[in-house]
Amino acid sequence: MTFENVRIQVADGVALHAAVAGSGSPIVLLHGFPQTHMMWRHVAADLAADHTVICPDLRGYGASDKPAETGPDTYAKRTMAADVVALARALGYDRFALAGHDRGALVAVRAGLDHPAHITHLASLDVLPTLDMWDVMHGVTAAVGFHLYLMAQPPGLPETMIAGAPDEFFGWFLDRWARDPAAMPAEVRRAYLDACRDAIPSIVADYRASAGVDVEHDRADRAAGRTLAMPVTVLQQDWGAMLGFDAAARWRAWAPDLRHVPVQCGHFMAEEDPTLVVTEIRKLLTR
Repeated sequence: MTFENVRIQVADGVALHAAVAGSGSPIVLLHGFPQTHMMWRHVAADLAADHTVICPDLRGYGASDKPAETGPDTYAKRTMAADVVALARALGYDRFALAGHDRGALVAVRAGLDHPAHITHLASLDVLPTLDMWDVMHGVTAAVGFHLYLMAQPPGLPETMIAGAPDEFFGWFLDRWARDPAAMPAEVRRAYLDACRDAIPSIVADYRASAGVDVEHDRADRAAGRTLAMPVTVLQQDWGAMLGFDAAARWRAWAPDLRHVPVQCGHFMAEEDPTLVVTEIRKLLTR
């Protein structure tokens, strides 16, 4: 399956790069950290057999634009979700399914809450909603999320620290979060590192937004009783009792129509077990 690379204007001064292929009902796949749309290469090729598959680089990542203004709204998930809806509509799709991994899943959830008329189905891979993520990060267990606290700091310090050793910083996650390193070939790993090296300010701004404005938006939705109206599937690493909280219950508070699936692989599940991910996305699309 050959994917066409397109560049679509989605906001003033912001264009997204996306790989598009296939025909049929549309599904948009959003990548996570520290990756680009390439993380979907196996899943997208399978789904494109009978769906239109759209794989963008999020604003601030990969080949998409990286606005230099890093105020609280520039990289808010609300802003990034609006980008995704604008991208799909520019390609001719007013309603579409949406799947996201890690950061992309946070954007997907915000799109589902803000734009329910446009999102038919939603899949999240290995993340908690922003409000819940901060709620469970406490004590020594918060060490796994050290990068969340680092990049939440005011502008200057985190950007300088990461720029001092970018390959070591981003490579740490690529190496430590995978249970099957062979699932990420050397050339793909290099491509991720090259993309991150060129996007440090925007990646930090994305994370900083998750410690500020994104939490505010989630709190407002929780207080208003807003939930995801569409069918939702969540794939999450199975940590058993080590997890220390009920991930399914936390997700169910946001997604009444939920399928929660513990997964026996590492964080990069679209690359480590693409067959499982494709199977679960296809099941979701029948609901």
